[in-house]
Amino acid sequence: MQRLKPDPGNGDTVRGVYGEILHFLRKRMDNASDAADMTQDVFAQWLGYRDRAKVEQPRAFLFRMARNLLSDHWRRQQVRQAVLQDGETDTTATADDPLDHAQQAQRLEQLRRVLDELSPRRREALMLHRFEGLTQAQIAERMNISVSMVEKHIAAALLHCKRCLDSDDGREQPQ
Repeated sequence: MQRLKPDPGNGDTVRGVYGEILHFLRKRMDNASDAADMTQDVFAQWLGYRDRAKVEQPRAFLFRMARNLLSDHWRRQQVRQAVLQDGETDTTATADDPLDHAQQAQRLEQLRRVLDELSPRRREALMLHRFEGLTQAQIAERMNISVSMVEKHIAAALLHCKRCLDSDDGREQPQ
């Protein structure tokens, strides 16, 4: 006799696992609202997962998804905090020099334009890697593409940014 595994798509099972994951995330996060949002994200990812039928232990799989989202959240928080700290330092350093402030603003505008020139997929891969600190494997999973394709997107995006920003600075571009 084959034993049936619990189906997280089943309403009763979902309610039980949902509550467990919500409790798990609330214990680890400062904000109950963020924990609820992240719990929703876990189940949204689960519903979008193509190989759900192949998952032998759905409850464990859902908890792994929750842990991964929590790690992403903490990583983003660290990046934001570092950017804010750098911004505070830079602001005090350049507040006295309007020229430095104007040059910094101009450089940020150049970077924004260069990023806007990238295809949406390349821009997403670069942003996830550089600004959110995700690994290439995590990006591949999130974007539903191969790690090799992530590598190509990031390399092409970085090359494009370098060439555009170097040419804006008046430097010669290597051929």
